[in-house]
Amino acid sequence: MATYQFTDHKFDVVVVGAGGSGLRAALGCAQAGLKTACITKVFPTRSHTVAAQGGISASLGNMGEDDWRWHMYDTVKGSDWLGDQDAIEYLCRNAPAAVYELEHWGVPFSRTPEGKIYQRAFGGMTKNYGEASIQRTCAAADRTGHAMLHTMYGQSLAHDTEFFIEYFALDLIMDEGVCRGVTAWKLDDGTLHRFQAQMVILATGGYGRAYFSATSAHTCTGDGGGMALRAGLPLQDMEFVQFHPTGIYGAGCLITEGARGEGGYLTNSEGERFMERYAPTVKDLAPRDMVSRAMTIEIREGRGVGPNKDHIFLHLDHLDPKVLAARLPGISESAKIFAGVDVTKEPIPVLPTVHYNMGGIPTNFYSEVVTKVGENPDQVVPGLMAVGEAACVSVHGANRLGSNSLIDLVVFGRSAALRAASILKAGATQPELKPAMTDGHLARFDRLRNASGSTPTAALRLEMQRAMQEDAAVFRTSDALASGVKRLEAVQAKRGDLKVSDRGMIWNTDLVETLEFENLVVQAQVTVVGAHNRTESRGAHAHEDFPDRDDKNWMKHTLAWIDDASGKVSIDYRPVHDFTMTNEVAPFPPKARVY
Repeated sequence: MATYQFTDHKFDVVVVGAGGSGLRAALGCAQAGLKTACITKVFPTRSHTVAAQGGISASLGNMGEDDWRWHMYDTVKGSDWLGDQDAIEYLCRNAPAAVYELEHWGVPFSRTPEGKIYQRAFGGMTKNYGEASIQRTCAAADRTGHAMLHTMYGQSLAHDTEFFIEYFALDLIMDEGVCRGVTAWKLDDGTLHRFQAQMVILATGGYGRAYFSATSAHTCTGDGGGMALRAGLPLQDMEFVQFHPTGIYGAGCLITEGARGEGGYLTNSEGERFMERYAPTVKDLAPRDMVSRAMTIEIREGRGVGPNKDHIFLHLDHLDPKVLAARLPGISESAKIFAGVDVTKEPIPVLPTVHYNMGGIPTNFYSEVVTKVGENPDQVVPGLMAVGEAACVSVHGANRLGSNSLIDLVVFGRSAALRAASILKAGATQPELKPAMTDGHLARFDRLRNASGSTPTAALRLEMQRAMQEDAAVFRTSDALASGVKRLEAVQAKRGDLKVSDRGMIWNTDLVETLEFENLVVQAQVTVVGAHNRTESRGAHAHEDFPDRDDKNWMKHTLAWIDDASGKVSIDYRPVHDFTMTNEVAPFPPKARVY
């Protein structure tokens, strides 16, 4: 093995990832007086939160009466009762304050004529416990994530967060079950770094690029989930993968749900507004899993549009062009660039596309990572937190409601900072790091850097992506999932034959993509094994051989571990938290999820 030298850094808190949740956590820790570092493989304002379009949910009541309890009910129902109700209560109770905090920091929200924050309708958001749709999603035109990310990056700089930009995080530094820090590779000069901290907060986003077609950026490779699995920790509920109904056909680029919130609607080849048949109450504003399945059924039954009848039309052409210019300018531009469509005159061709991972690193609502030890399903892992799409605090359960992702980022980013501030002492003495804690990191890095097999990373990645796209899709069957398990096992078996052509240490994109693939493939495998194991249909997991939800046997979270060497997946379970934090609201008992 080549000789490598670490550069050492010591902080109170190290945040890995500079998207919405990472910036909010870093900002909060810095505000609390903790010496805080933020490591990111891309410039912070290039993080994937910048692509979030439609808005951020909070029961402000600016566009009609609203209540956080109604928001909580919608989120529990949207999760198909797999969400933890204590965490959902925390999210919805704290959502309005979190949005006003963003406003005061400078997020340029769109405004009502009275000057209040503008709110639009989104799928599954209702008033009075499901009575009718409500406008709950706070929007900055259709560039809400962009506005939030730039604002929080500026605030983080103002509070002396120290950024380490274009550093690729390699692995967690673990010491007998305690997280002591993280190692990273600096891409622009090839140096290796060891970041020691009292607390590591993983905010690395989702792993959408495990699929062939996704709205996710190419950087969305689930690096935190990969690091957690290699550290011997489980991931939770990975079988639940959200397909967004309206990715641009052929490109995968996202058309926000806000387009339907502003009055857009879907049609099939017969010009029929078919969502009226599938969700007669809320129609085109049904939750994403339901709309994606309805679109897929229409295409399956021969009512798709286009020469191959393989997609659906989204209509905005009936809306006032002034409204489109003011509220959906980015969408209008994207449709023109990626579909050649003038949205004021013709419909947008769309198709369900992988968009979000409900599963992730299991946490409690303090954002502390938990694992199952013996009979304790909520054992906290000292020194480690996770937030955002990388985490599974399980406010989204089996299906996330649109605009609940951005509020998840800031509420639990804030939660992590508050918890860190309450349990850490600034400048506290930290134990010495021993070489044995990081020798394995160097060995893995060196092995991949010098991989001299016959299979390029890109070829093996494509094999993984096609298996996931074909066998773990909108609808699933036992045969398809069994095929997916075998295909992913075959991909795992070929990892030893990887070929990395570039041996350099500086801007070695071949090695970057190989490290990202290593993170993706283990998560792809636990996803398809978890899906094959769950013999019911719930939320985004639509299993055609088991079409009904089975609360008796499957009202529980899947925990999945993987042995990195053998690729063997182990499954266990955690109970769903069907209790609330306070007595201000009673838990919502399961019932049929219809709209």
